[in-house]
Amino acid sequence: PSVLDSFALLSGQLNTLNKVLKHEKTPLLRNQVIIPLVLSPDRDEEIMRQTEGRVPVFSHEVVPDHLRTKPDPEVEEQEKQLITDAARISPDAAQKQIQSLNKMCSNLLEKISKEERESESGGLRQNKQTFNPADTNALVAAVAFGKGLSNRRPPGSGASVQSGQPGAGAIIAGASGMQQVPMTGAPAQQQPMLAGVQMAPAGQPGKD
Repeated sequence: PSVLDSFALLSGQLNTLNKVLKHEKTPLLRNQVIIPLVLSPDRDEEIMRQTEGRVPVFSHEVVPDHLRTKPDPEVEEQEKQLITDAARISPDAAQKQIQSLNKMCSNLLEKISKEERESESGGLRQNKQTFNPADTNALVAAVAFGKGLSNRRPPGSGASVQSGQPGAGAIIAGASGMQQVPMTGAPAQQQPMLAGVQMAPAGQPGKD
């Protein structure tokens, strides 16, 4: 019974309010000034939803801007001055000024678009990769660690120093009284080769 009594009371009050609003002597609400009664510096989710995230709080800082129906007095004075100046200009002069302003705007837009195109092309040139990282890594690994290099020599290239003896070429080059030593897999009469230069056999004077 208490719920029904409360519901009947609310229903009667709503009907009375509707009659007052629909009365011909009641002014339109759209013509009334909205006065904020509650200001809070806290974040209001409902206001955020209604304003699509533009107004997070309804505080004393934002109320004058959002509830203002007229511009600032300084802006009103500037607008009046502009209207007065525009009324003094003849239609021909106004048309010439409009054409001049449009031309300036067109030239400015062309320059801006040209600079944008140049900056975009320059950025593309800078970002364009001019090398293959995989090839670079493979080359570095081959030079530094001998990775991927083959130990085989083409037939007829002559005896060479074995890859497992680092520095052997330097030792042979600096040794005095070199002797001809047949290498494994090479004929005895073949002369040793060092860095592509044919060495003279022992017992024969070298040529200058």
